[in-house]
Amino acid sequence: MDNILTQELEALRYIQYECRDAIGYITLNRPEKRNALSAEMVTELKLAFDTAEEDENCKVIVLRAAGNVFCAGADLAYIQELQGFGYTDNLADSTHLMQLFHQIYTLNKVVIAQVQGHALAGGCGLVTVCDFAFAVPEAKLGYTEVKIGFLPAIVSVFLLRKVGESRAKQLLLTGDVISAPRAQEFGLVNFLTSAVELDEQVQQFARRLCVENSAQSMEVTKEMLARLPEMPLEDSLRYVAQLNAEARSSLDCRRGIAAFLNREKINWEN
Repeated sequence: MDNILTQELEALRYIQYECRDAIGYITLNRPEKRNALSAEMVTELKLAFDTAEEDENCKVIVLRAAGNVFCAGADLAYIQELQGFGYTDNLADSTHLMQLFHQIYTLNKVVIAQVQGHALAGGCGLVTVCDFAFAVPEAKLGYTEVKIGFLPAIVSVFLLRKVGESRAKQLLLTGDVISAPRAQEFGLVNFLTSAVELDEQVQQFARRLCVENSAQSMEVTKEMLARLPEMPLEDSLRYVAQLNAEARSSLDCRRGIAAFLNREKINWEN
């Protein structure tokens, strides 16, 4: 990691980044404000995800948080401040958050949300754009924007893809806060685990992806899944056929097939 990037990371106030055992940990570190999102925090998150994406030692990313709350959503004091701004400034701020959500959703590495506490509004949006989510049963999740006259606008694009129209309407139009087990039923959370086992379970899952799966294959698969929903049927079939053909000549595919035929187990981390 170059010196300029190291200096930028050291200057972070609200976010921490570290990489251990091929897992990049991005930590929301504003517990005194329940990790509420401000413009500065979004900027730092963008930098942290850029760093993790470029870090050759990082194979899988975990998004987690300090304190008892994962993320309470937008910093309401900042939202109140934005009310005094004009449309142009508000659009710039909205675009700032949109870019973060899009960045996480299309990142070339798998991102796992580690939800140790409540994730509300924009905080639930962060969970939505991750590829996997682990949560403690006590956590509450919800998109509460309509209850304060705001809109769950940016997250709606990703939530529709994740849970479908009927469930997205139920979540976004009611603004109801639901339990983590209920969120799992909706498809918003993948795995439930106790608070004492959360760190270990997430780490074990992330390590399994690092060791058992080709990073190249996961990258292409994630990109494919992001692009397919908007493609017409014929275009999508041509696209996946091309990906299939390209994959057959890749180094990882050759290595994987050779290991399979020789009954060898690959450690994809090496």
